[in-house]
Amino acid sequence: MLAIGEFSRLTHLSVRTLRRYHDADLLVPATVDPATGYRYYAAEQIPTAQVIHRLRELDVPLAEVRRIVGTPDPDVRATLVAGHLERLESELDRTRAAVASLRRLLRPAPAPVDVELRTVPQTTVAAVQGDVDHDHVLSWYAGAMAELDATVAGSTGAPGGLYDNALFEVGRGRMLVYLPTDRPPSSGRVQPVTLPAVELAVTTHVGEHDDIDVTYGEVGSWVVGNVLAVAGPVRETYLVGPRDTADASAWRTEIGWPVFRVAPR
Repeated sequence: MLAIGEFSRLTHLSVRTLRRYHDADLLVPATVDPATGYRYYAAEQIPTAQVIHRLRELDVPLAEVRRIVGTPDPDVRATLVAGHLERLESELDRTRAAVASLRRLLRPAPAPVDVELRTVPQTTVAAVQGDVDHDHVLSWYAGAMAELDATVAGSTGAPGGLYDNALFEVGRGRMLVYLPTDRPPSSGRVQPVTLPAVELAVTTHVGEHDDIDVTYGEVGSWVVGNVLAVAGPVRETYLVGPRDTADASAWRTEIGWPVFRVAPR
């Protein structure tokens, strides 16, 4: 048997932490001296203590740690841990995106955004469309684009998307992704759609999409400053993206706001 101090040194868990884990029925000593109250641990408990240590470093709640440690089935334990790791990775992605946006926003005296007005003619494309929650945009886009890639033979241009204003304003709205092609097929969710002619205020976002909202803000300020108003769903064109290269620094996304000129205020 190992005294609590020895067990502490072997597991890198403080005596205070070991006592707290005992009180929480998370890591119960192999035996407790009834006369002195001294706690003693078995060598076989060292791996369990180390697992608990790692889980707590990952901020797994005590109740969930107790559930993981107390589950005898290794497959169930692995599933529980994997679920928490997925949640952590999602939180890390959100943190990285926020950091990237803040760094860009806090740069002194950013260069003026380069915007052009572009007239886009009516065109018929192969498209997938649907009503989507804002939190599900990325997964919905990936599925829709995979279906387009599998269905459309001979794309004639870069893929793109149209994003309804409600998607940003209320968190759910119409979303359409498309591939230009001379002969749009009709198969499953992939259907021919005619996009109307439109005048766009266009700028290009460089790199990954973590801070694409900053580019949206810049082109929006340009639109307001040039006495224009937004007149429809935002259009994005993916000149270079994840489908083309894993190098995020090479990605190029055109953001196009449908506009019309208004009277000066």
